[in-house]
Order: sequence, then C-alpha cells, then structure tokens
Amino acid sequence: MTDSDTNSRTFEAQKPSSESQANHLTLDSELSNVDPVEARAEQLAHKAGFDDDTSSQIAMATREAVINAILHGNKRDPKKKVRIGFALSNAALSITIADEGLGLDPDSVPDPCAPENILRSSGRGIFLMRAIMDEVHFHQLRPGTEIELIKHRTNK
Repeated sequence: MTDSDTNSRTFEAQKPSSESQANHLTLDSELSNVDPVEARAEQLAHKAGFDDDTSSQIAMATREAVINAILHGNKRDPKKKVRIGFALSNAALSITIADEGLGLDPDSVPDPCAPENILRSSGRGIFLMRAIMDEVHFHQLRPGTEIELIKHRTNK
C-alpha cells in the first residue's frame, strides 16, 4: 500500500467500534475555522499518548489539510462545507478532512522539492502531510475529495 491511495466513495459517517472513539464536525468554508480544528487535533494527539513534538506535527498536518479543503477544494464557497472526522483507536489516530469541491488528483500536484518549485511560497501542504503522518490516503467523493491522515500509536 502506498502513502497516497486514491479511490472513489461517497461520504458517509462510520460508527466507531467498541475500542475506538470518534467524532465529526461540519464547518463552513472559512479560514476562521482552521484554528479550532488544529487545536482539536493536537488535543486528541496528546490524549493518544503522542509527545509534544509529534502532537504539534499532527496538528500542523491537519491544519494544512483543512486549509487545502477550504481554499483549493471549496474555493471559499460559502455554500460548501468541510467535514472533519476524528477517530482514536488502540492502533491509531485517524483524521479525515472532506471538501465538496471538484476533486483532486494528488499525483498532479507539483513536487515542492523540484528546482522550479523551491522558491514558491505555497504548494508544500501535501508534502508536509506525507512527511509527518504514517499514512495519507486520498478518496474521491461525489462531490469533493477526502484526505485521510493516520498516525499509528506504538505501545500507547
């Protein structure tokens, strides 16, 4: 399995198993919603037993995904929503971010490490998510894209 699987599915809430805790948020496509989601991700990462540095990194990856959903997915359209899901199990912390945009082909995103992109002021979000998280999956929704960020808990 690669770190960025792409497949299609429709957005649906999943019931948490008896060994997991989950919650979901539906937010307007406004950048003012980014900070509270980032804080929630960091809080859950601490609860999962991750150290301060790792918890901050998980929060940063989540922040990047939410910003991408608002700016690039929904294009700040006030009629479109961003759906966030948090799930904490014995094995991992999983965070999903779904937009209602036209969809995203993660393979079409330019490599931020390529010489022609080094000095660009944007375009590193997906790169950071992949560097920080253990797994990053892209699911094509109808409409939109869902990014699933997973960080495994080791001996937690």
